[in-house]
Amino acid sequence: MSVYHAGSRALQEQAGLREAADHVGRAVGDGIKPVAAAFLELQPLLVIGAADPATGRIWASPLSGEPGFVRATGPRQISVTGGPAPGDPLAGALARPDVPVATIALDPRTRRRMRLNGRSGPTRGGFSVTAERVFANCPKYIQRRAEYWWDPHRRPGPSRHGHELSGRQAAFVAGADTFFLATAGPSGVEASHRGGNPGFVQVMSPTELSWPDYPGNAMFLSLGNLALDPRAGLLFLDWADGTILQLTGRARTESAADGTRTVRFSVEHAVETSGAVPLRWAEPEFSPANPAPTE
Repeated sequence: MSVYHAGSRALQEQAGLREAADHVGRAVGDGIKPVAAAFLELQPLLVIGAADPATGRIWASPLSGEPGFVRATGPRQISVTGGPAPGDPLAGALARPDVPVATIALDPRTRRRMRLNGRSGPTRGGFSVTAERVFANCPKYIQRRAEYWWDPHRRPGPSRHGHELSGRQAAFVAGADTFFLATAGPSGVEASHRGGNPGFVQVMSPTELSWPDYPGNAMFLSLGNLALDPRAGLLFLDWADGTILQLTGRARTESAADGTRTVRFSVEHAVETSGAVPLRWAEPEFSPANPAPTE
């Protein structure tokens, strides 16, 4: 089975990067190597993307725990202890068997990230994922956060729902240096990372966001999905107090004559939860790959 589908291939061809994509694609496998298993067991944070079975909307959700809460339990399986909070948009999805999911483990301390896509099913203490695609990405645009502190007393507050961003939420998004993006396509779900200097995500209105698509690994997995299916989920995280903002809606990619690309996202539903992640991370050291902000 090819790593790429028609949506990704079209963008690779348009950018003249098909050969580079084929080279990167050879590193994608369906097994969890020992180095990947060791990396997972060190992580206190995992982001998962999936569709809400009740609405079909795509969401990205954070999962957290003491290191070891995510671990490889076989050459093609990971086990996750715990799961989303009861009010999380993906709580229902992860309680079902055989659900297409995507995960990304990102370690700000080392600027490493690993993606594992497959199918999940509930377990006694959480859920498991049987891997279909496993691969690492380069450290581009990951902000380094040298350490984190676990807050065992932090508890999620009540979730606030809406169909557009409040002024405070818009400021949160506009000041973000990182978010996570979930998309869906013929090959399943993808969960990816987007990073840049604060301001790289622009709030055009209470229901419209945009961000530049910076040059990456030439795979075009997320944008390839959006070319065929506009559903998308975004996750913004306050790395200090654990507040999360989850957005679901539709996205499209616009290409300019000079070859640059901009993604435009329309908000359909927003969920904000304070204290959702019991981690406090150090202040960021911005990635040297981040383009300078434009006026």
